[in-house]
Amino acid sequence: MIHITEKKNCCGCSACVQRCPKQCISLVEDTEGFLYPKVDEETCIKCGLCEKVCPILNQAVKLPVQEVLAVKNPNEEERMNSSSGGVFFSLAREIINKGGVVFGAVFDDSWEVHHVHAEKLESVYPMMGSKYLQSRIENTYNEAEQFLKQGRDVMFVGSPCQIAGLRTFLHNKEYPNLLAVDFLCHGVPSPGVWRRYLAETYGGYDAKEQSRRLATAGKNTVLLLSLNAKSPIGDIKFRDKEKSGWKKYRFVVRKKSAPKADQNSVLSSDIHFDNPYMQGFLSDIYLRPSCYECKCKNGVNHSDLTIGDYWAAKVTDQDFDDDKGISLVLVNTIKGKDFFKRLNMTVQKSTMEKARICNGGFNEHTVQHLKRTFFFNTFQQGKSVREAVNQCFRIPLYRRLMGRLKFFIKKAINIFGKLSFALHRM
Repeated sequence: MIHITEKKNCCGCSACVQRCPKQCISLVEDTEGFLYPKVDEETCIKCGLCEKVCPILNQAVKLPVQEVLAVKNPNEEERMNSSSGGVFFSLAREIINKGGVVFGAVFDDSWEVHHVHAEKLESVYPMMGSKYLQSRIENTYNEAEQFLKQGRDVMFVGSPCQIAGLRTFLHNKEYPNLLAVDFLCHGVPSPGVWRRYLAETYGGYDAKEQSRRLATAGKNTVLLLSLNAKSPIGDIKFRDKEKSGWKKYRFVVRKKSAPKADQNSVLSSDIHFDNPYMQGFLSDIYLRPSCYECKCKNGVNHSDLTIGDYWAAKVTDQDFDDDKGISLVLVNTIKGKDFFKRLNMTVQKSTMEKARICNGGFNEHTVQHLKRTFFFNTFQQGKSVREAVNQCFRIPLYRRLMGRLKFFIKKAINIFGKLSFALHRM
């Protein structure tokens, strides 16, 4: 049976949960806000299926990349509503038009993220755009398997580990009607941290209630405080390009629309590197432990296509860059190549050397932030996400003083050098 001794060895894909014939495995949230499987040993029949579908225990041989492409969707509206070049929506439309089914990540009523399926194009729109926290996969592996057995085309989009989980859940059976699409993944941050950040910032967080819970039930409940029913949030975009462009994308939260209102008004709008939640995510402070040594990237999960940002454009392909978003597409299989050819896209061929420029999504090994433990200790003691993140970046007084001292020493050396040179010439 599945038994997690080291958390870095569980990616949270939930393949074991969905494959269990006795439904005796559940996902339980830990104190960092991540879900891990827990087995009801009294119900377990020790069939071993949970271990057979674990992508960490059953890693495949890496597939080599066949083509590297820089891609732009010629439909500007679709591209601007996407995080990068607008590839996902075109892929989804092709599947839907053929009577197929698309699986992807959407926000739920509490603005957390989970996977659902769509059979109509209007149901695909909520799947657009990056969502920087780990998605609950729910029962979508089972649902995808049923659609595949019915002969319907299925596109399943997820993180590298979610696609790896889907492949092992299907016992690595090759379905010609399955298009598996992963994305270049920086790592998945904690849903519990995200939940608290929203509650603290946009309504629902109660410091007194938190203190009471900590006193009566211990730190394990600190992550459970969430948005209240009166939350004003109507829309969240992690990668809004309208105001500052693709490279300086903004984290934008909008209010619920008033009746007959044309647009949501903005609650907050920050360039990504100024937003505290994004600062913590991009600095690897609260990624899932398995993300620091990812075992599902770079061809291991046998995805047909990998999509991401073609950040190399700002360095090597500036004539192709209009700052509205360019997608990187890695074609991994013949099936992926044949499918991509059906799309109406503006395409420029590239190389892996270019694709890796400024793109940390390829990294299988990420150095854990030195203050990760400090962050969660501070966070669980009741500090807000903003406060905990700020403390992780706060430079101690002695280091600030040392920095100033070094600055003045360098300046003095520079002045002394100029004076010596001037005296030498006299």
